[in-house]
Amino acid sequence: MTALEPSSGATTYRIGEVADILRLKSYVLRFWESEFPQLVPLRTGKGQRLYTEKHVTLLRRIQSLLHEHGMTIDGARRVLEHEEHSRIGLAHLVPLKAAPAPAAQGELLQECVEELEMLKQLLQPHA
Repeated sequence: MTALEPSSGATTYRIGEVADILRLKSYVLRFWESEFPQLVPLRTGKGQRLYTEKHVTLLRRIQSLLHEHGMTIDGARRVLEHEEHSRIGLAHLVPLKAAPAPAAQGELLQECVEELEMLKQLLQPHA
């Protein structure tokens, strides 16, 4: 599927401009297109890539996951898929619930603390 040029006056960037903004090489952006299905830049009539602000935001997220958080491409892909499903799917499928009562929040917090303490004990080296 090929995306076409935007008909509106939306700001777009060519691949070299985006590469400069992100301090990456153009070939890295082209590679990421093949690895992340969410990343589909627009195309001019001549086939040149055009990136919108939304694409640049996505590329920054990918760059952060890979370079700052040290994730693998597969791991970053799964994070993005999870974020996309959470943002799109759940908003329409799951009705919003009221926040738990303060007492219930306290109980939940206490349970979390207890579980973290158990994990801490499990992870401590045995003397």
